[in-house]
Amino acid sequence: QDTDKKMTEFWLISAPGEKTCQQTWEKLHAATTKHNNLSTNSKFNIPDLKVGTLDVLVGLSDELAKLDAFVEGVVKKVAQYMGDVLEDSKDKVQENLLANGGKVLIAFFRHLFPFILQGVNQIDNDLKARASAYNNLKGNLQNLERKNAGSLLTRSLADIVKKEDFVLDSEYLVTLLVVVPKLNYNDWVKQYETLAEMVVPRSSNVLFEDQDSYLCNVTLFRKAVDDFKHKAREYKFMVRDFQYNEEEMKADKEEMNRLSTDKKKQFGPLVRWLKVNFSEAFIAWIHVKALRVFVESSFLLDFLRYGLPVNFQAMLLQPNKKTMKKLREVLYDLYKHLDSSAAAIIDATMDIPGLNLSQQEYYPYVYYKIDCNLLEFK
Repeated sequence: QDTDKKMTEFWLISAPGEKTCQQTWEKLHAATTKHNNLSTNSKFNIPDLKVGTLDVLVGLSDELAKLDAFVEGVVKKVAQYMGDVLEDSKDKVQENLLANGGKVLIAFFRHLFPFILQGVNQIDNDLKARASAYNNLKGNLQNLERKNAGSLLTRSLADIVKKEDFVLDSEYLVTLLVVVPKLNYNDWVKQYETLAEMVVPRSSNVLFEDQDSYLCNVTLFRKAVDDFKHKAREYKFMVRDFQYNEEEMKADKEEMNRLSTDKKKQFGPLVRWLKVNFSEAFIAWIHVKALRVFVESSFLLDFLRYGLPVNFQAMLLQPNKKTMKKLREVLYDLYKHLDSSAAAIIDATMDIPGLNLSQQEYYPYVYYKIDCNLLEFK
């Protein structure tokens, strides 16, 4: 489809049938296509669910509004966490967020909302547990990676230095590691042997460099270390607090390798779980929308707007981005004749729980928006 023209939102609307529901569908489709294809349309078939009295409808409408918001929230959390997990591959998020094998479910509706609530609750709880475990693993790995990156003043030196860079197991001598700004390196070469007494001549070498500094070693007598550190600071030579310990360095490397391996092992199963459960949550969300359309259509058809018998056609519209205002005008012209009985209720001060009508959101047809912007990652 042309993404420049199509919106990432859908309008789920319901209108009373003409002589047949097919005629209602044909009338809407003709009206939106003759004006330069204002939207892409499809039928949204809902079975005739027997819900009973007005009180039952009002109660259902109120509960379904809450369930709708909850399920949408879970869909959004699963989608966003997919983006977090894919990290630098966010361009692949959309292809991993498909419902029902790549199709929005607009088929026969069988579920009741307590069953949906139980299933989506389980997805929400599982997501929290899986995200917590994976985030903890990723956080520990990132902390280790940060230790192995950044400035020579703060980063881990375990992957830089070698055993031969040090004088080890000496009662009198010790090797220090010094961060020398590149701008001051000539001063270092000239001065390091005289910064304190008992510095071993020609004992300094450049072991590593980053953009700003060199890491140098220098060997001296242990009893001169404090004097050397104090004098070095005056010249902006910073002595790192570092003890060469092969076992600790080996343990750090093994821990990083273990965390990296564990992250790779968990990545595939986690992405698969997110794909499957995004689909489940999204389908549940569309089921809730279907229930809401049925309940409000029945409620309004029976008691407020259109009279008996209950007869409506639900339709799914994907508006074109640049002609949304025109589409709304076309829909109003199609259905404004249905408005008379409902207008009085909106103007009055009646408070009917679960009806959820307001001046801002009211249209003469049943309307719900399915906003898929939550699936987009920049």
